[in-house]
Order: sequence, then C-alpha cells, then structure tokens
Amino acid sequence: MSTNVYDILQERGFIEQCTHENEVRELLGKESVTFYIGFDATADSLTAGHFLTVMAMMHMQKAGHRPIALLGGGTTMIGDPSGKSDMRTLMTRETIDYNAKRFKEQLSKFIDFTDDNAIIANNADWLLDLNYVEFLREIGIHFSVNKMLSAEAYKQRMEKGLTFFEFNYMLMQSYDFWKLNKLYDCNLQLGGNDQWSNIISGVDLIRRKEQKPAFGLTFKLLTTSEGIKMGKTMKGALWLDPEKTSPYEFYQYWRNIEDVKVEECLGLLTFLPMDEVRRLGALEGAEINKAKEVLAYEVTKIVHSEEDAIKAQEASRALFEGGAKSEDIPTTTYPAARFTEGIDLITLMCDAKLASSRSDARRTIQQGGVSVNDEKVNDFDLVLTDKNFDSDNAILVKKGKKSYHRFMAE
Repeated sequence: MSTNVYDILQERGFIEQCTHENEVRELLGKESVTFYIGFDATADSLTAGHFLTVMAMMHMQKAGHRPIALLGGGTTMIGDPSGKSDMRTLMTRETIDYNAKRFKEQLSKFIDFTDDNAIIANNADWLLDLNYVEFLREIGIHFSVNKMLSAEAYKQRMEKGLTFFEFNYMLMQSYDFWKLNKLYDCNLQLGGNDQWSNIISGVDLIRRKEQKPAFGLTFKLLTTSEGIKMGKTMKGALWLDPEKTSPYEFYQYWRNIEDVKVEECLGLLTFLPMDEVRRLGALEGAEINKAKEVLAYEVTKIVHSEEDAIKAQEASRALFEGGAKSEDIPTTTYPAARFTEGIDLITLMCDAKLASSRSDARRTIQQGGVSVNDEKVNDFDLVLTDKNFDSDNAILVKKGKKSYHRFMAE
C-alpha cells in the first residue's frame, strides 16, 4: 500500500474524530484492516447522507482494506436515538428485512463483495435470539449508566424523556462491534460523527472484554452552512434509488448547492484529484457554477451512470440557458381533456411539488417567483389550457432560478 488511506481521508475532509489517531494511521499503513460501517434499514433506499460513508468505504477498499457492511436487521427494531428529538416509529420485521435487501443491492454497486473482498452481515442474526439475562451478565456489566447518560446521543433526549427501550441501543451497537471482532477479526468501526458515543462504547467493550486493541473513527456529516443536514429536498430525502429521486433531480440538487459548500462536497463525494478540487473550489462569482456542474456530474456518474450524468447535464444546461427542452426535465402528464377544460397554475405547482401547499404557491406567485414559458406570472388565479402550449406541446413552469417542471397532455 503506497499512500496511507488515513491521509487520503484526512486530506479529502472525511475525518472528524479518531480514538487513537497515530495507532490507526500506522495500522492502516502496514496491513489490511477489516472495518465495519452499520446501516440501519429505516427506508427502502440509501440516501445522500449514506453516500458519504459509502465513498469512505470505497477509498478504504481501494487501499486494500476489507469492508463489512452491517445491515441493522436487529438494531432497526429499536431505532438509534442519536440526533433524534423523538422516538423513531416502530417498523415491522418484514419491512426491515425488505429494506435490508434493498440496501444490499445498492451497496453492491459501489463495493466489491466477491471473493471475500468485502462482507455483508446482518445483526438480526445474533441480536434477535439473544437471551436477555445472559446479555446483561455478559455485556451489561461493562457499561456505566452515569457515563452513558453523559453521552451526546442521550443528553439531548433527557428533557423530552428517553425510553429504556432506546437506552439499550448503545449496548446493542457495542455488542455488534464485539461480535464482528469475534467473527471476522474486525477491529475498526467507522461512522458519521453523530455515532461517536456508540462507537467509543464498542471500542471500550472489546478492549475490556478481550484485552485486544480496537479503534473507532468518525466522518463529517453533510450539512448546509446553517448546520442543517444536507440531502433534504422539497419531496423529502435525496435518495440513491432512481425511482425515488430521478437522476435529473439528483443532479440538480448538487448543481444548486451553496457556493461555500462546493469545495467540501467535491472532496468528499467525488474521486477528483485534490489539486483539481482546490482549483474548482477557488472559483468565484459566476465561475463557481462551472465547479457546481463538475460536482453534479461526477456525483451523478458515481451514483447512477455516466449516461445518466450526461443526460442530466444536458437537460440542466438547456434550462439554465433557456434553450431547448429535454426529455430529462421532470415532467407531469395529464389527460388531454384536462387541458381543454383548463388547470389552474396553483394546482400544477402543488402536483409537481414546486410548492408545499396552495398558500405557499400563492405566496410565491405574488412575490414574482414564478414564470410560465419564461414569462413572469403575477396572477395566482391563472388557468392554463392547451392554448398555452409551447412549440414542444408543453407548458414549462419555473419557480425561482433553479426549479423547473414541464406539463404535457397524454
């Protein structure tokens, strides 16, 4: 191994905290390390937030280390209280199993699981049949309640009330690390920075129980400049599944991010050399849009495909430059009869999720933020018919400078 992957992750902006920095760096430089990242199966697709940890896994695997993707078939039945102000909604075993299966399919696109190069495990295999008394005798004795209550994961929940049900989560995640250490000699756990408390608990458990070295390392969380988690769209999460977030919408999200976040995202979410990342990040004014195009293209290429990235880029340019329409622009079709009768603009905006409600649509129109076929609209009672179709037999509604939707007749 030539370049130490620890240095690569550090230079690209991944690393937030590490339990034993010098030891971890030395270990990653001299041998192949088996490490794990956990994925609780709370939805049927991975999100942009997961993608950052997937990129880290890809860097690690390229450097010769062995990833374990641990699907949370067991832990999802409890739900991680970290970063949550309320208890998670309980999910059925069937839903969790289905979600875990979908995660496995998606992860296989990024990680090579052939010939033992990486492992997919599911903590349902050892958590669901645990004997509670044995678990407490074996694991519970190593945990201090005082110490647990001071953990960031629990602190923010103390005011509203933390159930004993969720209080167990840290023990379960620590048990996962210990189990993977026994099964696969896994001695490094990686995760988002909100997992720090859980990760160091697992490190402590292995060190106490086995008198063996174990390590933990956390990554930066993707956030906006206001500290809000990145990857939220008007329709909800930014999904990696093209059926849930189209490649065009995915591309547009990165094409429209804040200027101050461009260099950071290029470092974390692409494989571009860091010299190029810094060059693009230093662009100013209107030039920064070139860097955003590169970011959106590169991320879409990794998550979807080069073909999808090219299509999305062409569609985006056509819209930004006011040129020809493209079949990749988000489109809603209605029966032709609807356009003969006429559909009001507010209904179109709500149907296309260009507004969260009718009053939100009305307010945006009143403030001059909506145009139809590139003409600004102030009348929120406007009704559109087939007479408003452009040369492509469509109506293009634009909200602000960045959100577009096309409406056509079937």
